[in-house]
Amino acid sequence: MSTVTLPRLHWGPADSSRRALLVHGLGSSAQTQWRLAEGLAERGWSATAVDLRGHGDAPRASRYRIDDIADDLLGTRPEGGASWDLVVGHSIGGAAVAQAAALDAAWARRLVLLDPAIALEKAVRDAVLAGQLANHDAATVESIAAEFPHWHPLDVEFRVRAAKGASRFALERMVLDNDDWDVRSHVARLTPPTLVLAADPARGAMFTGPLAEEVLAANPRMSAVVIEGAGHSVHRDDPEATLHHLLAFADV
Repeated sequence: MSTVTLPRLHWGPADSSRRALLVHGLGSSAQTQWRLAEGLAERGWSATAVDLRGHGDAPRASRYRIDDIADDLLGTRPEGGASWDLVVGHSIGGAAVAQAAALDAAWARRLVLLDPAIALEKAVRDAVLAGQLANHDAATVESIAAEFPHWHPLDVEFRVRAAKGASRFALERMVLDNDDWDVRSHVARLTPPTLVLAADPARGAMFTGPLAEEVLAANPRMSAVVIEGAGHSVHRDDPEATLHHLLAFADV
């Protein structure tokens, strides 16, 4: 297993004592975290977003297991090598954040997981793969805007740019390399306080039902809030509610 150095974007005062790391999901990029980063920066946080391996400007690699993504993330530290005060992860990024934090309790002090993909069965993985490849091959500003008319224009723009900019091989392998997609054992061992901001079950939530109940019951350090009416990309579907809950949790 070889780790890669992840490119970074930054918002807010570089010398802030409160430092956050933002981790995107499959087919996205550091830039797609702009709304959360701006919200944190406006509250005085130093916010850093990374491109995951195979995405954006990050190095391409031969393997894309969640193990690899978690190891890459553990290679990120704020200036001076201290812990991140807050780490936010979406979808597969949320799964990798949880695994990283379980492997190194000093890496992060608090976690926010945005509709995390904790465990996915084959049918769901197949649907995710088909959707990712379709976006990579054919998504346009017009098609994404028509699918998500309530999204901010920048979210539409960055979604298309990220889908096109990701390695097609990486998109395939992030699903195919994870045929055992399940980080429940890591989530159960998390010690940082962890907030899950879940999508609405009626809108295709990944963190829902018996899985969510099992995960929350296994770790008393975890809590969850459902963002009513929001789909899997809660930070794009309802950025105001997502930021409200994230900031209230982060500013404790």
